[in-house]
Amino acid sequence: MKFSVVTISFNQKEFLERTILSVLGQKGVEVEYIVVDPGSTDGSRDLIETYRDRIDHVIFEPDRGPADGLNSGFSLATGQVYCYLNSDDVFEPDAFSRVAAYLDVHTDVDVACGHAWVIDRADNRLRKVWSEPFSKRMVAHGVSVQIQPSTFIRSQAFHRCGGFNVDNRSNWDGELLIDLHQTGARFATIDVFLSNYRLHAVSITNSGKLDRQIAEFARR
Repeated sequence: MKFSVVTISFNQKEFLERTILSVLGQKGVEVEYIVVDPGSTDGSRDLIETYRDRIDHVIFEPDRGPADGLNSGFSLATGQVYCYLNSDDVFEPDAFSRVAAYLDVHTDVDVACGHAWVIDRADNRLRKVWSEPFSKRMVAHGVSVQIQPSTFIRSQAFHRCGGFNVDNRSNWDGELLIDLHQTGARFATIDVFLSNYRLHAVSITNSGKLDRQIAEFARR
Protein backbone atom coordinates (compact mmCIF):
# COMPACT_ATOMS: atom_id res chain seq x y z
CA MET A 1 0.00 0.00 0.00
CA LYS A 2 1.39 3.39 -1.01
CA PHE A 3 0.91 6.45 1.19
CA SER A 4 1.13 9.97 -0.26
CA VAL A 5 1.97 12.56 2.41
CA VAL A 6 1.87 16.33 1.98
CA THR A 7 3.51 18.76 4.40
CA ILE A 8 2.81 22.46 4.05
CA SER A 9 5.66 24.48 5.50
CA PHE A 10 5.85 28.15 6.36
CA ASN A 11 8.41 29.63 8.76
CA GLN A 12 8.48 26.77 11.26
CA LYS A 13 12.06 25.64 10.91
CA GLU A 14 12.27 24.98 14.66
CA PHE A 15 9.98 21.96 14.24
CA LEU A 16 10.26 21.12 10.55
CA GLU A 17 13.10 18.58 10.70
CA ARG A 18 11.22 16.51 13.27
CA THR A 19 8.19 16.55 10.98
CA ILE A 20 10.20 15.44 7.96
CA LEU A 21 11.98 12.65 9.82
CA SER A 22 8.71 11.29 11.20
CA VAL A 23 7.52 10.77 7.61
CA LEU A 24 10.78 9.43 6.22
CA GLY A 25 11.09 7.00 9.13
CA GLN A 26 7.84 5.13 8.39
CA LYS A 27 8.33 1.41 7.74
CA GLY A 28 6.33 -1.38 6.12
CA VAL A 29 4.66 0.67 3.38
CA GLU A 30 5.69 2.66 0.33
CA VAL A 31 5.82 6.39 1.09
CA GLU A 32 5.61 9.26 -1.37
CA TYR A 33 6.50 12.56 0.31
CA ILE A 34 5.57 16.00 -1.01
CA VAL A 35 6.64 19.22 0.73
CA VAL A 36 5.09 22.59 -0.14
CA ASP A 37 6.67 25.88 0.99
CA PRO A 38 5.22 29.06 -0.53
CA GLY A 39 7.96 31.38 0.74
CA SER A 40 9.52 30.75 4.15
CA THR A 41 12.23 33.21 5.18
CA ASP A 42 13.49 31.51 8.36
CA GLY A 43 15.77 28.92 6.75
CA SER A 44 13.05 26.29 6.28
CA ARG A 45 13.78 26.07 2.56
CA ASP A 46 17.46 25.40 3.18
CA LEU A 47 16.49 22.61 5.57
CA ILE A 48 14.10 21.12 3.01
CA GLU A 49 16.91 21.17 0.45
CA THR A 50 19.09 19.01 2.71
CA TYR A 51 16.44 16.28 2.45
CA ARG A 52 15.51 16.84 -1.20
CA ASP A 53 17.03 13.53 -2.31
CA ARG A 54 14.60 11.72 0.03
CA ILE A 55 11.54 13.88 -0.77
CA ASP A 56 9.67 12.95 -3.93
CA HIS A 57 8.39 16.43 -4.79
CA VAL A 58 9.26 19.89 -3.46
CA ILE A 59 7.04 22.83 -4.42
CA PHE A 60 8.57 26.27 -3.84
CA GLU A 61 5.82 28.42 -5.34
CA PRO A 62 3.47 31.09 -3.92
CA ASP A 63 -0.04 29.90 -3.18
CA ARG A 64 -3.38 31.26 -1.95
CA GLY A 65 -3.09 29.75 1.51
CA PRO A 66 -2.87 26.35 3.22
CA ALA A 67 -5.77 24.73 1.35
CA ASP A 68 -4.34 25.80 -2.01
CA GLY A 69 -0.90 24.51 -1.02
CA LEU A 70 -2.37 21.15 -0.01
CA ASN A 71 -4.25 20.86 -3.30
CA SER A 72 -1.03 21.61 -5.17
CA GLY A 73 0.75 18.90 -3.24
CA PHE A 74 -1.94 16.28 -3.73
CA SER A 75 -2.14 17.08 -7.44
CA LEU A 76 1.21 15.25 -7.69
CA ALA A 77 0.23 12.34 -5.43
CA THR A 78 0.07 8.80 -6.81
CA GLY A 79 -0.62 6.77 -3.66
CA GLN A 80 -3.70 4.83 -2.61
CA VAL A 81 -3.88 6.56 0.79
CA TYR A 82 -3.53 10.30 1.40
CA CYS A 83 -2.59 12.12 4.60
CA TYR A 84 -1.09 15.48 5.47
CA LEU A 85 1.12 16.66 8.27
CA ASN A 86 1.65 20.25 9.33
CA SER A 87 5.26 21.34 9.71
CA ASP A 88 5.06 21.35 13.52
CA ASP A 89 3.42 17.93 14.03
CA VAL A 90 4.92 14.41 13.89
CA PHE A 91 3.71 10.89 13.17
CA GLU A 92 4.19 7.97 15.53
CA PRO A 93 6.89 5.61 14.14
CA ASP A 94 4.47 2.79 13.27
CA ALA A 95 1.53 4.92 12.15
CA PHE A 96 1.46 4.00 8.46
CA SER A 97 1.91 0.26 8.95
CA ARG A 98 -0.95 0.21 11.45
CA VAL A 99 -3.24 2.17 9.14
CA ALA A 100 -2.32 -0.08 6.20
CA ALA A 101 -3.15 -3.18 8.22
CA TYR A 102 -6.52 -1.70 9.17
CA LEU A 103 -7.45 -0.60 5.64
CA ASP A 104 -6.40 -3.95 4.18
CA VAL A 105 -9.02 -5.62 6.34
CA HIS A 106 -11.69 -2.91 6.29
CA THR A 107 -11.98 -2.43 2.55
CA ASP A 108 -15.26 -0.53 2.89
CA VAL A 109 -13.65 2.31 4.89
CA ASP A 110 -12.66 5.47 2.98
CA VAL A 111 -11.53 7.67 5.89
CA ALA A 112 -9.76 6.26 8.94
CA CYS A 113 -9.29 8.56 11.95
CA GLY A 114 -6.97 7.69 14.83
CA HIS A 115 -6.02 9.43 18.06
CA ALA A 116 -3.05 11.64 19.00
CA TRP A 117 -0.83 12.89 21.77
CA VAL A 118 -0.69 16.62 22.42
CA ILE A 119 2.95 17.68 22.75
CA ASP A 120 4.79 20.90 23.54
CA ARG A 121 7.61 22.53 21.60
CA ALA A 122 10.16 20.22 23.27
CA ASP A 123 8.19 17.05 22.38
CA ASN A 124 6.94 16.48 25.92
CA ARG A 125 3.62 14.64 25.95
CA LEU A 126 0.95 16.72 27.67
CA ARG A 127 -2.26 14.74 27.19
CA LYS A 128 -4.18 12.50 24.84
CA VAL A 129 -6.82 13.56 22.32
CA TRP A 130 -9.27 11.18 20.67
CA SER A 131 -11.01 11.05 17.32
CA GLU A 132 -14.71 10.41 17.69
CA PRO A 133 -17.11 8.65 15.32
CA PHE A 134 -18.12 10.95 12.48
CA SER A 135 -21.76 12.04 12.69
CA LYS A 136 -23.02 14.92 10.59
CA ARG A 137 -25.33 16.07 13.39
CA MET A 138 -22.60 15.92 16.05
CA VAL A 139 -20.08 17.62 13.77
CA ALA A 140 -22.58 20.38 13.01
CA HIS A 141 -22.93 21.05 16.74
CA GLY A 142 -19.15 21.04 17.25
CA VAL A 143 -19.14 18.05 19.59
CA SER A 144 -17.50 15.47 17.34
CA VAL A 145 -13.79 15.81 16.65
CA GLN A 146 -11.53 13.99 14.18
CA ILE A 147 -7.81 14.46 14.78
CA GLN A 148 -6.32 15.92 11.59
CA PRO A 149 -2.76 14.48 11.62
CA SER A 150 -4.21 11.07 12.51
CA THR A 151 -6.65 11.04 9.57
CA PHE A 152 -5.99 8.92 6.47
CA ILE A 153 -8.07 9.11 3.28
CA ARG A 154 -8.31 6.78 0.33
CA SER A 155 -7.30 8.68 -2.79
CA GLN A 156 -10.53 7.88 -4.68
CA ALA A 157 -12.61 9.51 -1.94
CA PHE A 158 -10.38 12.60 -1.90
CA HIS A 159 -10.70 13.12 -5.64
CA ARG A 160 -14.44 12.43 -5.56
CA CYS A 161 -15.02 15.35 -3.17
CA GLY A 162 -12.74 17.72 -5.12
CA GLY A 163 -10.07 18.31 -2.47
CA PHE A 164 -9.78 21.35 -0.23
CA ASN A 165 -11.80 24.57 -0.51
CA VAL A 166 -9.12 27.18 -1.21
CA ASP A 167 -11.36 29.98 0.05
CA ASN A 168 -11.46 28.46 3.53
CA ARG A 169 -8.48 29.82 5.51
CA SER A 170 -9.48 28.63 8.97
CA ASN A 171 -11.16 25.20 8.78
CA TRP A 172 -9.92 23.72 5.52
CA ASP A 173 -9.38 20.37 7.25
CA GLY A 174 -12.85 20.30 8.83
CA GLU A 175 -14.54 21.29 5.59
CA LEU A 176 -12.70 18.52 3.74
CA LEU A 177 -14.18 15.92 6.11
CA ILE A 178 -17.67 17.33 5.62
CA ASP A 179 -17.21 17.31 1.85
CA LEU A 180 -15.96 13.72 2.03
CA HIS A 181 -19.06 12.74 3.99
CA GLN A 182 -21.37 14.62 1.62
CA THR A 183 -19.91 12.74 -1.35
CA GLY A 184 -20.41 9.32 0.20
CA ALA A 185 -17.16 8.56 2.02
CA ARG A 186 -17.40 5.99 4.80
CA PHE A 187 -15.65 6.88 8.06
CA ALA A 188 -14.18 4.71 10.80
CA THR A 189 -12.26 5.37 13.99
CA ILE A 190 -9.04 3.45 14.66
CA ASP A 191 -8.39 3.03 18.36
CA VAL A 192 -4.67 3.75 18.00
CA PHE A 193 -2.49 6.81 18.69
CA LEU A 194 -1.01 7.70 15.31
CA SER A 195 0.42 11.20 15.64
CA ASN A 196 1.62 13.98 17.92
CA TYR A 197 -0.19 17.30 17.68
CA ARG A 198 1.98 20.21 18.79
CA LEU A 199 0.79 23.23 20.76
CA HIS A 200 3.04 26.27 20.97
CA ALA A 201 2.72 30.04 21.13
CA VAL A 202 1.97 30.64 17.44
CA SER A 203 0.08 27.45 16.54
CA ILE A 204 -3.43 28.11 15.23
CA THR A 205 -5.09 26.15 18.02
CA ASN A 206 -3.08 27.67 20.86
CA SER A 207 -2.89 31.28 19.64
CA GLY A 208 -6.61 31.69 18.96
CA LYS A 209 -5.77 33.88 15.96
CA LEU A 210 -8.43 32.27 13.76
CA ASP A 211 -11.16 31.90 16.38
CA ARG A 212 -13.49 34.36 14.64
CA GLN A 213 -13.16 32.65 11.27
CA ILE A 214 -13.60 29.25 12.91
CA ALA A 215 -16.82 30.40 14.58
CA GLU A 216 -18.12 31.76 11.27
CA PHE A 217 -17.36 28.45 9.57
CA ALA A 218 -19.15 26.55 12.34
CA ARG A 219 -22.28 28.64 11.85
CA ARG A 220 -22.15 28.14 8.08
